[in-house]
Amino acid sequence: MWVLSASGCRWLGAVGALAVAVGGWAAGTLPVRGGWGLWEPRGSALTAAGAVLAYLGLTLLVGAWWRHGVLLGRGLGDARGGVVGTLACWTAPLLLAPPLYSADVYSYIAQGAMVLEGHDVYGGGPSVLGPDELGADAAASVGGNWTDTPAPYGPVFLLLAAAVVKVTGGAIVPSVLGMRLIALAALALIVWAVRGLGGGPGGRAGALWLAALNPLLLIHVVGGMHNDGLMIGLLLGGVLLATRGRWVLGSVLVGLAVMIKSPAAVALLFIGVMIARRDGGVRGLAKGLVLPGVVAGAVAAGATVLAGTGFGWLRTQSVAGSIHTALSVTSDLGLGLGLLLGDDPAPVKGVVQTAGLVVAVAVILVLAWRAWRGLLDPVLGLGLSLVALVALSPMVQPWYVLWGTAVVAAAAWRSRAGQVLAVVSAALVYETAPSGRTPWFGFVVAGVVLVAGLVWARREPWAGGTSEGAAPVGAGR
Repeated sequence: MWVLSASGCRWLGAVGALAVAVGGWAAGTLPVRGGWGLWEPRGSALTAAGAVLAYLGLTLLVGAWWRHGVLLGRGLGDARGGVVGTLACWTAPLLLAPPLYSADVYSYIAQGAMVLEGHDVYGGGPSVLGPDELGADAAASVGGNWTDTPAPYGPVFLLLAAAVVKVTGGAIVPSVLGMRLIALAALALIVWAVRGLGGGPGGRAGALWLAALNPLLLIHVVGGMHNDGLMIGLLLGGVLLATRGRWVLGSVLVGLAVMIKSPAAVALLFIGVMIARRDGGVRGLAKGLVLPGVVAGAVAAGATVLAGTGFGWLRTQSVAGSIHTALSVTSDLGLGLGLLLGDDPAPVKGVVQTAGLVVAVAVILVLAWRAWRGLLDPVLGLGLSLVALVALSPMVQPWYVLWGTAVVAAAAWRSRAGQVLAVVSAALVYETAPSGRTPWFGFVVAGVVLVAGLVWARREPWAGGTSEGAAPVGAGR
């Protein structure tokens, strides 16, 4: 059947993306005010219809993406061509849509306005903006948990947000579209870096399928404009340059990625591993352990001074952990144990969350050691490290899974890890509603998709991939 071919998948996915966008005009994360009559509540009946349309479209998009991946996994040649064209077809319908699946973009706009208005973004939240100040409409639309929360982002991202607010005057619609342009630039950077890294066995088409064509990325980076996309793009760009021997410039890009979101710093360890393996000996090891961090640290310090926002980002990295998210295993476990052991679960929850981070660090160090010994591709090791960090983090959002997924895709998309991450991605798209809320049925649907996908992956493993313990891909990198 044509619809099951690569060409059919392209147009089926495009129809799905269009349905998500159209549904989002009624059921998306609409602003409280300032929507210019375009992005406004349409009544409960139309909102419900929009939500149904968006869910149906999302299912079409996921189905088309999954079928395309199956074709690639089976090595069918017609699926390998035109992945970038398919990406364009799936992205285009989302460009003019309102914010989808998250209200975070309103926080970004409000924080950019805070910079311009002279407020301390690391000392308070968007609620400090007065009604006559830039970004007041965006601040009114910020989700409740984040209204009084200081920015956990680095000054580079805040400067980008401030630039958007300055150009648009802080008006909601043009500011959102300006932030979407940044998201598109991030997507282009991801495509460039993934194509350069090659994707391991199976080639670039499969790597782009998992990293960039991924519906989880499309709805949360393009639709929701999460700055994780920019962090991932800069991180991958830095890693690509490091694999080509240009580790100084690569460390600069990773330093910029850290100034978007701090977890990108994990990449510096694996760039160091590449340097140590290339140069050899104690001198190479010392160089790898120290110099990437020095370069990135200089970038971070320089960016902070030039931005004029201060070094408050160093103390706000843990603010997100204070907000409970159901996807965090350590937070759920800590909360459960705390409720069993006493009236106040907070102390026990904090201990379990810290223990999770300690285990994550240990896993990362083991993976780095294996990469240094030549038992694991450093790029794949980085991807697995980011997956471990997210899995054991005190706060987990669905789009955090993209950190490691994009890197694993760029190194070995047909590995067992790549296949499992594809299943997880397909499941997590359902966790959040177009409105940004997390309804109970979203977790149910995600659970069903996850179980069905894992059963499929066990019965039909992709041939030709590498597992974590196999001979490394690109061992000389």
